[in-house]
Amino acid sequence: MSFAEVCVNLPAGRGQLFTYLVPPGMDVAPGSGVWVPFGARTAQGIVIALSELTDVEAVRPLSGLIQAEPFLSPDRISLAVWLADYYRAPLFEALALMLPPGFSRQAVPRLALTELAIGHNEGLSTEDLEVVGLLKEKGSLSLAKLRGVLGSGAERTISRLVESGWVVKTFEMAPPRVRPKTELFVALVAPQDESKPPRSKRQADLLGFLKEQPGPVPLVELKALGYRRELINALAKTGSVVVEGHETARRPRGAQDARPELPFEPSPAQQNAIKAISDNLTAGRSGVFLLHGVTGAGKTEVYLQALAQAVRLGRQGIVLVPEIALTPQTVGRFAARFPGRTAVFHSGLALGELYDTWGDIKKGAYDVVVGARSAVFAPMPKLGLIIMDEEHEWTYKQGDRSPRYHTRAVAHKLATLNRATVVLGSATPDVESTFRAKTGVYRLLELPERLTPRPGTPLPHVAIVDLRAELKGGNRSIFSAVLQGEIRRVLGEGDQVILFFNRRGSASLVQCRGCGYTVSCTSCSVALSYHGAEEALICHQCGRHRPVPAVCPSCGSRRIRFLGLGIQKVMAETAALFPQARLLRWDSDAARGKDAHSDIYALMQRREADILIGTQIVAKGLDLPHVTLVGVVSADTALGLPDFRAGERTFQLLSQVAGRAGRGERPGRVVIQTFAPEHYAIVAASAHNYGGFYQREIEYRRTLGYPPFCQLVSLTLAHPNEVFCKKGAESLRRMLAQEIQARGLAVLLLGPAPSFIPRVNNLYRWQITLKGKDAGEVLRAVELPRGWAVDVDPVGL
Repeated sequence: MSFAEVCVNLPAGRGQLFTYLVPPGMDVAPGSGVWVPFGARTAQGIVIALSELTDVEAVRPLSGLIQAEPFLSPDRISLAVWLADYYRAPLFEALALMLPPGFSRQAVPRLALTELAIGHNEGLSTEDLEVVGLLKEKGSLSLAKLRGVLGSGAERTISRLVESGWVVKTFEMAPPRVRPKTELFVALVAPQDESKPPRSKRQADLLGFLKEQPGPVPLVELKALGYRRELINALAKTGSVVVEGHETARRPRGAQDARPELPFEPSPAQQNAIKAISDNLTAGRSGVFLLHGVTGAGKTEVYLQALAQAVRLGRQGIVLVPEIALTPQTVGRFAARFPGRTAVFHSGLALGELYDTWGDIKKGAYDVVVGARSAVFAPMPKLGLIIMDEEHEWTYKQGDRSPRYHTRAVAHKLATLNRATVVLGSATPDVESTFRAKTGVYRLLELPERLTPRPGTPLPHVAIVDLRAELKGGNRSIFSAVLQGEIRRVLGEGDQVILFFNRRGSASLVQCRGCGYTVSCTSCSVALSYHGAEEALICHQCGRHRPVPAVCPSCGSRRIRFLGLGIQKVMAETAALFPQARLLRWDSDAARGKDAHSDIYALMQRREADILIGTQIVAKGLDLPHVTLVGVVSADTALGLPDFRAGERTFQLLSQVAGRAGRGERPGRVVIQTFAPEHYAIVAASAHNYGGFYQREIEYRRTLGYPPFCQLVSLTLAHPNEVFCKKGAESLRRMLAQEIQARGLAVLLLGPAPSFIPRVNNLYRWQITLKGKDAGEVLRAVELPRGWAVDVDPVGL
């Protein structure tokens, strides 16, 4: 007799394992997807382990297998168990990261009349009769459809009828969200029946065309050639052709279009890095390398040649980028080196594309997978190398839902389980990554020089403009005299410009000059931003829109003013100052379509735009050789945030966006406009001085006891009742304080306090922060009340 330990896909079962009997003849393995009885319903589950004994008295049998082949391999199960434990998340939420797209299905309640109700209606209310009438007419209905017909009072009526025995509730599984795609093909039947010659010249043409093809032809292609479906059906009736459905894969755009490319001759520094990584791959050891190279130093070539070595050894690789926007550019480079063996995998794809690609990856159809954060969970069966480009980017942290993992930590753990190698690449590495490299946890590899078409090209010259002096001189424009002059010079030379401003919209806020009233979101504790393109006020937290008021809602004054600056305003002022320039905008509002990011990038590549104006997207890894000027409209947008990483983020953003200039034949120049020209992060970025910045930052962290010298855990409670939220936070703090004292842990409790944005989407938010080397240990013995979100190692506070 065999028993299965199953994690069940229901809210009540996602955090623990349940024991089920494996029926005789059912071929179950760890990682198998199964149907299980759970109360009165059937639910999905994943088998975590099998055993021959159990101490559970009443064990129900598994209901069935979802598919014969296990969904998860043993290493992925181990990874999920680690994720759930380290990030304090329900196990099924960790497993779900690795399951096929569209896997999750819930049991849908359906209602039908019992024999008691058929032909009787005594003692029923008007509402009861309405439900009974609907069920008599339809036979049975889902609970959701009944709610839709009856409105808000449906729950009470249905519950009363179920309790009285008039209506029975059953459960059935919702239909799959995605299925394999089937496409119709037309194939010639051989040998041809000569007693049934073609009836027309058109039929003869089609039969002749099909004889020349190496295999079946898609029906849509024949229609495009002018062969109508009636003609094909007529030939099918005679037995000359057959129309059959075949599964076809839905392919994301990008990987198929690349032209094959040969490796470049590496520089000595690149060769040293390639050899170190290749040696580790050949030895089959797990390990992490930090590849620190200045912008334009050729990190991608190191990645490509390291991947080639992994493939030669029969292994596969995952390449991670911090933004979906960068995927098209990265896919092009890797698909050119690994033609036909490169997959695209990220959350921006259609569900059908993700489903098909996931299945092909699991079958081993690709050597390389390129994608954003979630691609680290791609089911590669022979994983040997994980590359994280721009490893410093905070988008590698999942912060909006559980488990709140960091991709870097997941990559490290996955490499340990697979004896694989991790390469973390950046021109501005995360301070904690550099600390690990300097203390021997990672191995440091350096690329200190730029590689451009013109040998010896230096890093771009950076000029800092003090905006305080500009204001004193009477310049009220958002562009300093220096930046205006540089833009005119570059446009005159036929080159391209990037203008960086890290704030969406046209204005930061709308305020009444009469009484000082600021138009704020009714659901969130933030001011609404004005978006000129939409002629609307938009909340950047919940997305709520509202029209711009003509008069002040508070005092009735018409002295409504738009204050602050947004990227749309930058766009408008740029157009006014440089009317002949072709402008292009790149931010999350301008790039909403599925292929919008790749389309914008292609326009710049083809030089169909002169000035690219963007938010932080333009600072991340773009390689545009005709960009010779980068202008930072304001370097101060992140410096004022109450976050110990504000200086690091400012340095990284400025250094990265500066690195977009001068990557081609011509040297680059950068103009940074700021009200804080003396800030150490801005000074270090202007000098391309990562070492100086790191020394200043690591001492600051050491003095104040911030990571990497401690661990942080953030706990957040969100609730529509502010008083409940506050009391819940105070109660949890007392519980945590008792645990810390009882175990003698070196942990500091900060808070409770309202979150930085205290209300989002009508939910008040209170926060507690644990700070100390044992911060993660505190939660192991404490069961958090319902509603608390746990963020272990948050990237910001």
